[in-house]
Amino acid sequence: MIVAGACVQGTAHLAAAQGCQDAFKAVDLGGAAVLAVSDGAGSRERSALGAHLAVDAACRVLVQDLPDAGAAPERWTRWIAGRGQRVVEAYLRAVAGVLAADTGAAPPERTPPERTPPDPGALAATLTAAVVAPPWVAFVSVGDGFAALLTRDDRGHLVLPPPAGPAPFLSSPGAALRVRTFTVWEPELGGVFLATDGLAALALDHPSVHGLPPEAGPLPAAGFFAGVAASLRASGGDAEPLRRLLSGPDAARTGDDLTLLCALAGEG
Repeated sequence: MIVAGACVQGTAHLAAAQGCQDAFKAVDLGGAAVLAVSDGAGSRERSALGAHLAVDAACRVLVQDLPDAGAAPERWTRWIAGRGQRVVEAYLRAVAGVLAADTGAAPPERTPPERTPPDPGALAATLTAAVVAPPWVAFVSVGDGFAALLTRDDRGHLVLPPPAGPAPFLSSPGAALRVRTFTVWEPELGGVFLATDGLAALALDHPSVHGLPPEAGPLPAAGFFAGVAASLRASGGDAEPLRRLLSGPDAARTGDDLTLLCALAGEG
């Protein structure tokens, strides 16, 4: 399995002297992989740290007790549903620890009733994560990231579209109840791609491009994911093709930070 990712600071962020607020992390388990991307809230000063805490929490939780690839569908569905809530809880614990260390305050569970605990929204971030264990892919999502699959015949499928309305952050009230989890069984799985919302303008087409009404929702841009997969296979998994893509003129026009992370199944 080839696992590769890249993150590039957006041109608007660069012009405003604002650091990159995206983060990604992957754990290669040989025949399986855990992927996570996060986008820190642009209006929050410490959201870049929140994004790194988010991907770290997701990978730590999702590598635990991974079902076998041959497990029943019900096993995969129950497992990822439970893990989704645990990811949010792990992120909130990490954020609380950071804020307590900064302020010298007690962690929330030991904060006196009269003292207001630090606001986790200071490190607000989204999360899109996946466990790739062919033929299974299990997803966890909070926020506006998106995910696509590529089959072995190079057909791209948008399995997790960006939300149509305002999306929550991991630090939003009730985030553990708003986390989206689902599984996909694809015996012809060729690759899995996770992206932050800044990449949507480059990787996704408006339905009108394909002669469809707006309610059809976005679709993978023709050849985008297949082209990325071909470049990574040709490079032997070196992420340089991804960095060039995210640094190119088309990507630069979005102005936002851009992150793309993928796992490509072995051929044959």
